[in-house]
Amino acid sequence: MSLHGIALFCLVYLVATATPGPGIAAIIARVLAKGAVGIWAYIAGFVLADLIWFTLAATGTAVLAQTAHTAFLAVKYIGAAYLVYVAYRMWTDPVVPVEEKIDAVPTSALRLLMAGATLTSGNPKVMIFFLALLPTVVDLRAVGVTEYLQIAAAMCVILSSVLSAYALAAMRARRLFKSMRAMRWLNRGTGTVMAGAAVTVATR
Repeated sequence: MSLHGIALFCLVYLVATATPGPGIAAIIARVLAKGAVGIWAYIAGFVLADLIWFTLAATGTAVLAQTAHTAFLAVKYIGAAYLVYVAYRMWTDPVVPVEEKIDAVPTSALRLLMAGATLTSGNPKVMIFFLALLPTVVDLRAVGVTEYLQIAAAMCVILSSVLSAYALAAMRARRLFKSMRAMRWLNRGTGTVMAGAAVTVATR
């Protein structure tokens, strides 16, 4: 695979990942409501799921993935259900000031990793990219081990950077909410965003 081909993939992938969708909405909503604690594991789950989708496409099992309709529907609805659960918690959890809330967040790296991976695995935007758009950008028949590792490394850097940038922006915005009333409305607003992302994932 030529340098031009890899550069073209990186450009297309950057545009695809930076375009707002359910995944980015979930990242922003979580940081706004819970702070940045554990966000690295959440982002790692997104990266893992994208790598799995790329592996399916690169190894020629994308056709199998397209036919495994029931399994992928289940993953999609599990991701949507998780978003609904998070939205419910944001609406109902007691309001805690920003300074206290960051320290009070219980963190489980594995749980956050799996949550991010499940959400991304069932994201229609991700499915469309790897099953429909990717083959028009990359000749998957020409992808060997070297090309696979090059593209996978580029994906890790690009997706991590994009999601980290959104998380950083959300963290800075979060610091503007100091009062209990502002935090309450922030929680409810981000909960609504999460619920909207769940609807998007479930209905597409």
